[in-house]
Amino acid sequence: MNRENKRKQYEKGYYKTHACNESFTCKNCGRPVVPTGAGTDHRNHCPNCLHSLHVDIEPGDRESDCGSLMEPIAVWVRNKGEWAIIHRCKRCGEINSNRVAADDNPMKLMSIAMKPLAFPPFPLERIEEMTALMGGEGELPEQYRRKPEAEE
Repeated sequence: MNRENKRKQYEKGYYKTHACNESFTCKNCGRPVVPTGAGTDHRNHCPNCLHSLHVDIEPGDRESDCGSLMEPIAVWVRNKGEWAIIHRCKRCGEINSNRVAADDNPMKLMSIAMKPLAFPPFPLERIEEMTALMGGEGELPEQYRRKPEAEE
């Protein structure tokens, strides 16, 4: 059933009050996705690759005409420690947030969470200099210092 027919079949706001128990095939990785095991009534992303589809303007309304893939770009912690995935649409660039489901790939979630630490927005070689400029001691403990390449 395509998105246009689904819109005609259900009234506005239907998905906000009714469970979405449809299975689908992930458009990114091709794996079948079933709603059981998600820990929620509204499965909206693949538990394997964490990609979603841009189908909503407001959560649950199925009113978006875009329909493109939404890639997971970050995670954040909501109130009471609940994690959520931040998705960005590959076509229009819209950003939204989705709750993490119980069966989501934990390694994929952790790799997304660790990306800012693995690729910081500044050169790590200059961290001592930057710390000193901010009024700190400017030195790292010996075990964290890089050895010059000549010594290695």
